[in-house]
Amino acid sequence: MIKTLCGKIEKLNVSETLRFLGYGKTALPEESVRQLLAECESEVLAAQDLRACYAVFDISAHGEKLDLGFAEVESHSLYLNLKGCKKIVLFACTAGVGIDRLIAKYSRISPSKAAVMQAAGAALVEDWCEELCAIFKREYGDMKPRFSCGYGDLPLALQRDIFAALSVTKQIGITLSDDYFMTPTKSVTAIVGIR
Repeated sequence: MIKTLCGKIEKLNVSETLRFLGYGKTALPEESVRQLLAECESEVLAAQDLRACYAVFDISAHGEKLDLGFAEVESHSLYLNLKGCKKIVLFACTAGVGIDRLIAKYSRISPSKAAVMQAAGAALVEDWCEELCAIFKREYGDMKPRFSCGYGDLPLALQRDIFAALSVTKQIGITLSDDYFMTPTKSVTAIVGIR
């Protein structure tokens, strides 16, 4: 059964936004960047439309060939990540189209603000993924780290099967291009092993 969720993030993880901007863990941004971060955070939080859909599937492994319950795939990286798991949570989530609109708007009038919007949008969807994983942990118990298409040797083409299995476009409005890029761009699909 596919379940859907909506959410709201009250405050962005600023260190995550800075990481997406290329700042190291100990680097402190100058005052102008801190001010720009605050402006962008305010706009990104106002534009968020957090949605997710997910389902639980039984899985089995035959060597590194995995039957994920919705598709079969051969992946050494995913096999290692899911070792010992009998079930997974498959999910898709998005921060919403409003973030894409902000990035497009500022790309035309302020490239520096557009870059910060990109980073803030990425931090927002990461925060949403973390919140979802905490919900899954409360519901299903101890979880493995989430794993997405494109990590290690897990092919991007698996996105098609994920979209079909979760009816992602119908459930939460994310579309997938022929090249496996998602719109809205601040969207994620992932597999999370249930220990």
